Amino acid sequence: MPNQIILKLKSFLVTSKKYFIAFGVLILLFSIVKLFSYSNSDGDKAYKDAFRSNYKVYDVPIPQNLDFATEKVPTTDFSVREAMEKELLINTYWPSQTLLLEKRANRWFPIIEPILKRNNIPEDFKYIALVESQLTNVVSPQGAAGFWQLIAPTAKGYGLEISDEVDERYDVAKSTEAACKYFKEAYAQFNNWTLVAASYNLGMTGVQTQMDKQKVKSFYDLLLTDETSRYIFRILAIKEIISRPKVYGFLLRKKDLFPLILTKKLMIDSTINNLAEFALNFKINYKILKLYNPWLRANMLTNPGKKKYTIELPQGSVNIYDIDGNYYGSNKLSPMDSINLLFNFTMSHDTVIPETTPK
Repeated sequence: MPNQIILKLKSFLVTSKKYFIAFGVLILLFSIVKLFSYSNSDGDKAYKDAFRSNYKVYDVPIPQNLDFATEKVPTTDFSVREAMEKELLINTYWPSQTLLLEKRANRWFPIIEPILKRNNIPEDFKYIALVESQLTNVVSPQGAAGFWQLIAPTAKGYGLEISDEVDERYDVAKSTEAACKYFKEAYAQFNNWTLVAASYNLGMTGVQTQMDKQKVKSFYDLLLTDETSRYIFRILAIKEIISRPKVYGFLLRKKDLFPLILTKKLMIDSTINNLAEFALNFKINYKILKLYNPWLRANMLTNPGKKKYTIELPQGSVNIYDIDGNYYGSNKLSPMDSINLLFNFTMSHDTVIPETTPK
């Protein structure tokens, strides 16, 4: 009898232990859930309080005296002012893109500006290249290429060479000259620089057709496609931010801007059978050669007509930054290096004219 009682007691305790353990686990889980629930609740409140007190978004100032190529922008017109505000907001609060534009502008505007000046084109037209391509050699779905986004027929019409091996739309200086020819032609038609800029997007015929149809003479009175309507205001917004970056919260040091790349020029009038091997003659690689001369579109340059081409090469080392990112420039070649360079080149090619120029 006592043995039976002991066995039943053991069985009860074993069974009860399982229930006790299960109950304990449930209590523990409930406690953990409650703990994290209270923690998350407190954390959410603290986060929201910090967000409200610290995160600020400001509207952008609209300049009182805004102009394109000295032609006044009528910002008292609500449609003009709000269109301008939209582009300023987009470009101010897209800082990564706008920072890159400002960095690139510091490198390339010194090349573009003198060409515009020589052709009597207002300096503000440099911002067209910035808006068109972000100063990169992109190709549009329509086949427009280079900084100025020229399509092949237009480029050829303005004297640029385009072939399987050469595409001068990718030559910054030559494509800027071609763009200037367009600007001159458009100004002769419109006698207004803002309309000239708009026509660079829509075409001279497109702008003239809408002016005749709507019976107005100012760009700011025209109803155009969304792209062309935004085009001028995008240019104005980029001009405003890059001209006065601190006003819009962009604080760049001089070292943060991309510096000019100094080059030397080699004039050739013969065939280059292999550009990779050609590059090695000058102690650079194929990649660097193409970066300096993006208008070379193949791995060779056949030149049966002995046309003169100018190839740009680094002036010394491509290591132009120190370890902290400070620009200290490319090292100039010593007189002996220049003599050796000239000798090595003329052994296999016809003409070399070393020249230092900013790229």
